[in-house]
Amino acid sequence: MNDCAQGDYLKVYSEGGVHGPGPPGVNEYSAWSRILCGSRVDTPPALYSHGPLLVLEFHTATKATNATGFVGNFRFIDRRNFETDGVRVPETWCDYLFHSQPNRPAHGRLYSPRYPSSYPSNVRCTYHFNGRQSERIKLVFEESFLQKGDESCLNRADIIKVFDGRTTSAPVLALLCNEAVGYEILSTGTDLMVQFTANSNTPGQGFKASYQFQMDDDTNSDGDINKKSTTTEGISGLGPAVSAATSSCHKVFSSDKSKTGKLISPLYPSPYPMKTQCHYDFLARGRERVRLVFEDFSLQRISEHIIDCESMDSLDVFLYVDGRLEKMASFCGNDIPKPIMSNGPKLSIEFRGIYSSRHARGFKISYSFVEDYGIATGRQLLEFPCAFVYNSSERNKGVMTSPNHPGLYPRDTECNYFFYGNENERVHLHFTYFDVEGVVPCEAVSASDYLQFSHQMIEAQSHRYCGQIKELQVTSQKKFLRITFRSNDRLDGTGFKANYIFLTDSEINSMTMPNTIDTGNTNCMSKYLILVCLCQLLLNSS
Repeated sequence: MNDCAQGDYLKVYSEGGVHGPGPPGVNEYSAWSRILCGSRVDTPPALYSHGPLLVLEFHTATKATNATGFVGNFRFIDRRNFETDGVRVPETWCDYLFHSQPNRPAHGRLYSPRYPSSYPSNVRCTYHFNGRQSERIKLVFEESFLQKGDESCLNRADIIKVFDGRTTSAPVLALLCNEAVGYEILSTGTDLMVQFTANSNTPGQGFKASYQFQMDDDTNSDGDINKKSTTTEGISGLGPAVSAATSSCHKVFSSDKSKTGKLISPLYPSPYPMKTQCHYDFLARGRERVRLVFEDFSLQRISEHIIDCESMDSLDVFLYVDGRLEKMASFCGNDIPKPIMSNGPKLSIEFRGIYSSRHARGFKISYSFVEDYGIATGRQLLEFPCAFVYNSSERNKGVMTSPNHPGLYPRDTECNYFFYGNENERVHLHFTYFDVEGVVPCEAVSASDYLQFSHQMIEAQSHRYCGQIKELQVTSQKKFLRITFRSNDRLDGTGFKANYIFLTDSEINSMTMPNTIDTGNTNCMSKYLILVCLCQLLLNSS
């Protein structure tokens, strides 16, 4: 069973007696689905049956305790509320087709098997979306609860893959493996495929998602892009859609129209008008992220002693987190902000010019819709949303960085870096910059982002690094090294930068590297620089 069976516990039966010798229905011979014990935080917020039956069996130990038991509410719900709207593929259990047709709704829903109850183990389900000419597919995972924690998707047995096409050879747009809410995906063409694989022994609740077939130019079909726009016809020379009466402006930048461009404040480089209110929305497609690079920034500052941007002219950047618009950063004054990158296909900017001055030029921003996450080195792989290969046969040495470096790395992002050396080679990395938001030991409980090293493609128990490290050197144990960077939806950092070089064993042995961490000795790793010889000594003594 598990540790719960040693004391008081609640046993949950949600399946029939097909696993035992008893009659149909849930009975004492049925297979239990889970055991609950502990406190409220140790239990799921709700339990759902797999079918029309659910039994709770309460057990108490012989030794009395001060535990107060449990109380809950129950409700019978119509299972038809959780039916996938597509057409099930014949002779399959959970493969569905979604075809856009003139006489059918352009939107619908899809669910994992048995949702909202937990999905079964050892299943693979495929959902195919086929749009008509000039249509795209918008897919929103409203809830995705597979596994708790913040492990890399490479280490997960339950995973959702979204492909930007009809087959698994198409580029991967997203990998979902832990828990996510309001995760949005926009295809680049008429086809999209979702593959759900579950092989773990502890299935989660699964997912529910909505889909919509959109026309190419239907960027506002969800109603949230233009909700703040009350723009009248613009006046030439005042920037994007500036009203002479209110100095308000609004503009939508879609990657379908242009992959790069410039965004300037009204009247730039002259001072912007007083009481200016501008709203700019950026909409990407497929694997793209929105990247903003500030070329000029000069806003009116009413006092040098006021640090808060709320009471002065400011530029606010908003991201979509868990399906909600959330402020990422506010900029004011004259300091040029570092580059910004979205965490998904959408990003919004609000410019508020309360005051004006002959010294306040406004701003000039270069925007681009990028697929490489602002990582300029390595060879990008199509089978991951963000993965890069560094092969010794292609280049012996170079530089690797975090996404969008030296700007803030994007939230809710996982990037993998794969280093392949030749025979008798290892890779050595010297991190000259390291700023990854988090607190050692860099776990989910502290809402930490992290960097992880491994000499295997799949390895769950590997040491994590986070925080600010002045200098860090890493040498792989073998010819292969995998580096995983993962950020959550909370705070931000400016990431990392490292020089790498592939060296033979003899070259490494001849080098003087006192502050080097060998990835083979993971139990001795820490946030700080460690002597390899000391680490090896501790291992041998234990």
